[in-house]
Amino acid sequence: MDRSQAFAIVQQYVKNQNLINHMLCVEAAMRWYARYYGEEEERWAVVGLLHDFDWEIHPTIPDHPMTGAPILRSLGVPEDIILAVLSHADFTGVPRQTLMEKALFACDEVTGLITAVALVRPSRSLYDLTASSVKKKWKDRAFAAGANREEITKGAEELGIDLWLHVDNIILAMRSIAPQIGLEGSLTPS
Repeated sequence: MDRSQAFAIVQQYVKNQNLINHMLCVEAAMRWYARYYGEEEERWAVVGLLHDFDWEIHPTIPDHPMTGAPILRSLGVPEDIILAVLSHADFTGVPRQTLMEKALFACDEVTGLITAVALVRPSRSLYDLTASSVKKKWKDRAFAAGANREEITKGAEELGIDLWLHVDNIILAMRSIAPQIGLEGSLTPS
């Protein structure tokens, strides 16, 4: 499965632009980590892009992503990609065994927190955002309350990377698509 096939699935099942932007962020983060680990970039990107494809049609736990898996199978998505999608939530009971599965879990929640921090900055940009800015907001549990900090921490631990280095890596990854997701703000890339 290539990126264009995966994006066609996204376009078929997802109408909310914010959800699409989230999936694009996770795709960019997965590409970044695939390069970092010397893994197959396109495959990792597809996993990031597809991980929430069924959220609008199955917006409750445990329906998402469990009820989405048969849809992916019917569309010919490879089983390793489906398993990665299933493993991105603890409640599914699908263990994260591969590096790709661990990376997906590590990238999912943190992209939402980073997006929220970028949006409250005067620049509304990823280009001047650093992990230290995210760390300042981290302590305020009311800020971006939907971003599960325990899962973000667990994801970095499972990936075997320092949390704040991980946040820096995700910021770098997301900068590559900042104009596409509306987080260029008032700045231009340096």
